[in-house]
Parts: sequence; C-alpha cells; structure tokens
Amino acid sequence: MAQVQIPATGDLPVVATQHPKAWKWYHYFTFNTDHKVIGIQYLVFSFIFYLIAGLMAVVMRTELYTPDPDVIDPNLYNALLTNHGTIMIFGWVVPAAIGGFGNYLVPLMIGARDMAFPRLNALAFWMLPPAGLLLLGSFLFGGAQAGWTSYPPLSLITAPTAQSMWCLSIILAGTSSILGAVNFIVTIVKMRVPSMPWDKMPLFCWAMMATSILSLLSTPVLAIGLILLLFDINFGTSFYKPDAGGNVIIYQHLFWFYSHPAVYLMILPIFGIMSEVIPVHARKPIFGYKAILGSSMVICFVGLFVWVHHMFTSGTPPWMRMFFTISTLIVAVPTGVKIFSWTATLWGGKIRYTSAMLFAMGLLIMFVIGGLSGVTLGTAPVDVHVHDTYYVVAHFHYVLFGGSVFGLYAGIYHWFPKMTGRMLNETLGKIHFLLTIIGANITFLPMHVLGTQGMPRRVAMYDPQFATLNQICTIGAYILAFSVVPFLINVIWSWRWGPKAGGNPWRALTLEWTTDSPPLIENWERLPVVTHGPYDYGMHHAEATSVQG
Repeated sequence: MAQVQIPATGDLPVVATQHPKAWKWYHYFTFNTDHKVIGIQYLVFSFIFYLIAGLMAVVMRTELYTPDPDVIDPNLYNALLTNHGTIMIFGWVVPAAIGGFGNYLVPLMIGARDMAFPRLNALAFWMLPPAGLLLLGSFLFGGAQAGWTSYPPLSLITAPTAQSMWCLSIILAGTSSILGAVNFIVTIVKMRVPSMPWDKMPLFCWAMMATSILSLLSTPVLAIGLILLLFDINFGTSFYKPDAGGNVIIYQHLFWFYSHPAVYLMILPIFGIMSEVIPVHARKPIFGYKAILGSSMVICFVGLFVWVHHMFTSGTPPWMRMFFTISTLIVAVPTGVKIFSWTATLWGGKIRYTSAMLFAMGLLIMFVIGGLSGVTLGTAPVDVHVHDTYYVVAHFHYVLFGGSVFGLYAGIYHWFPKMTGRMLNETLGKIHFLLTIIGANITFLPMHVLGTQGMPRRVAMYDPQFATLNQICTIGAYILAFSVVPFLINVIWSWRWGPKAGGNPWRALTLEWTTDSPPLIENWERLPVVTHGPYDYGMHHAEATSVQG
C-alpha cells in the first residue's frame, strides 16, 4: 500500500539557490511565486473574509432574535444574506481548502520544490483580492440582494450595479480556481519524486487531484451562466427574461451544474485533511487506503450528475426527479466509505486528543448529521415538502460549517507547527473546540425543527410562533462568534512566542515533515526518497526512520 518518506542523503542533485535564505514578512504582501508563501496568502486572505462573513451572520441572527424587522432594513438584510453565503463559499472555504492547504502541502507531500507553474499560481491568488473588493464594494450600491443563487428574474430587477459587481466577482474567483486546478493536476502528474508511485501518494494529494478535475469540468459552466446574466442586466439581452422569450430554468441548470459539485470542491480537500490528521494522531495505519482514494474519484464523477435535486420544485419532469434522486443517493455511498474508513482507523488506536484530532472527530459527528439530512433532501417527496425552509439551512450548515470549517481548523492545528515553526497552545485550542461545537449545534440543530414546521428561509421577519427557537439559534450564533477569540489569541501569540516545533512534532510519516519547520525556500537541500508508506504507523521500520521533532 502506501509508503513513507525520509530526506535523501544520497547522490541526488542540490539545486542552486538564487533567493534569500528565508522570506521576510513583507514578501508575503508581494507577487511571490513560492508555493508556501502563496498558501499562507490564501489562508490569511480567506480567514479575513471568514471573519467578515461571520460578522454578517451575527447581524442577521440579531435581526432574527425577534419576529419583526427591528434591527436593520430588510433590503440590507437581503444584501447581508446574499454576501454571507457568497463569501463563505468563494472567499473562505474554497480558497482556504484548495488554495491554502493545497498550495502549501501538495509540493511538499510529493517531494517537489514548487508547483509546476509558479507565476500562474501567484496570478491565481492575486485574482482573489479584487474579487473580494468587488463583493464588499457592491454595498455602496445597495449590495446584491438575490441570494447566493442569484436566480433571475429577481437578480435582474434588484440593485443592478451591485448584482453586476457580484457576477464579476464570482467570475474572477472562478477563473482563479480554473488556473489553480490546471496547476495542481500538472504538478501531481509530472513532479512527484520518482520513488513515489501512484498507489503510494498521500490521500490529500489524491483528494486535490479529484477536486481539480471536478473544478475544470464544472466551473466554466457557472462562468457561462453568469456572463449571460451580466448581459441580461446590462446589455438588453433576454437569455433569462420570460417576457422576452428567455428561460429562467436554463440559469438554474447552469448554476447548479457547478454549485452542487462546488460542495464537493469544498469538502474533498477537507476529506484529504481528515485522511492525514486521523492516522497521525491515532497512531494507526489508515484503514482502506485504496477505498478512500477510489471514493474521491467516484465522488468527482457522480457529483456531476446530481444537480437537479436542487430543482425538484422547478417543474422538473417525473423521470428527471427519479434519475436525480437515485444519483443523489448513490453519491452518499463513497462518502460513507470515507466515514467508515476514518472510524475504523480510530478504532483501537492510541488516540492523542490534540486540538487537531478533536476538530477531526467533531467533523465526523457534524458531517454525519448533515449527511443524513442530505439523504432526506435528495429524495424528491421530502425535498418538495421542506423546500426553501430552514430545514435546508440546517442541512447545509451541518455539511459546510460542520464539514468544512471543522476540517480547516483541524488542518490549521495540525500543520501550524510546519508553517511557522511554532506550536499552538493546546489549552486554548481545546477551549476553541468546545465553544465551536457547542455554538454550532445550538445554532443549527433547532433549524431542523423550524424547517419541518414551515418557517421559510431568507426572510427578515417571521411568524411569532417561531420566536423561541430563533432566539436559541441566535444565542448559539453569539457563542460561535465568540469561539473565534481564543483561536485568534492562540494564533497571534503562538506565531510570535509559542514553543519551537522542531521538524516533526507529531512524528508523522509524510514527506512535508522531513524538512525544517518552516521549510526551506526550495523545501529541501536534497530531494527526499520514499522508503516507507505515509501511514505505516506502528510499523517498526517506518517509526524508526521518521524524523523526530
């Protein structure tokens, strides 16, 4: 199965250095082509936008504490709602999971000195700041108010300038994703060290390969849909205008052909993080290596054929409902394979309850809850009943917040020592975890009940019968917002004054732990050689050769 890697001490060539010995702080604000600098740029950028989108959520939950719209104007509520969802996806989870961890880790994990196209890599990142500024700047023109789906005709008749800025922002972010996907595929195919065959590549790299293929196939379709929407808003065309012969359903197909696979774009790299974090902190070989990598590729393929389950109430014919109900249920199978494999890896392991492991285990709980409600929503009769209610809000927050955000935190706690050379404080990390999982469940669990009772989503005012549950959700949102405080204190303090990490503080077996912390600019003086599997924990030959921190 898999293999382990150690630094080479043999006769591989040493690359001549034409750069500083180490990057200074100001290099992180420049067009730097080092994949590690770009990875950090993605992570910092995306976390700033996570805080912005989180603040928007707090304002919305404050509004929803009472049934009447007595805190903010309903139009502003709609703008916050639209941009909260958009930023969480395109400004936080996607750039952090793919751009941040993908850029930082993939070359290190496969024994490469950088990505295949470093300048293209830097260009992809620097497309994101203008995309983010376009979203925030749209508030000067009222803010896009049609929801993150921006369905026409609503998106054609509300705040046209802001809606156009929203479209341009997403097109920029999508272009960045496409460039990144090309880079990841070429890097993984062409730049692995010769001693690393396909069946011994770390599972995070397999997850990034599946993510990149999916991104290349689906993202251009969204770009086409948004360009047509831009033309309808600004140039008098009528692709989506029913009164002029257009068809709004076409937009829904184009949008969801990308936007449901976007769930897998966000979650597949997180699954890759899970497959790296769990065996290290359970001190056990990963259970079902080939099943996990195969399930990633199956999700990549089947994920392209499930989008219509978002449109069961859009006049879809019965045969289409039947087909997409079945395909949606099928995609749950490879996801279940991963859940089973991680659980089996934990079973009987010598578990270290570090902050990284706690967030990984929290993800398992949250994602299973979200997955079960997803199965119900993928079934046409249930979906029609709870469509556009808070049941849908509860489902996707368990999947996207419980899945993605918990996974990102697990990754940060796991690789922070490698990125900075400093250890995070475990006590603050565990406080952060407890506040996060308690706040998330108080916020999102009652939404299942609200949805089944019929409370519609995307509203600033609601029937007073829903007030008590909404107040509970709002209190949970405040706890969730406060949970970020110990994390920020921990990161800032530890980055400057935390204890030194050493090269391999977790005694991990993948290649990134065979170089310094933080790594050299070109990663290694001599390229590493793979000598054992990346998940051979508990095997004497592997443990004996792992680099000690």
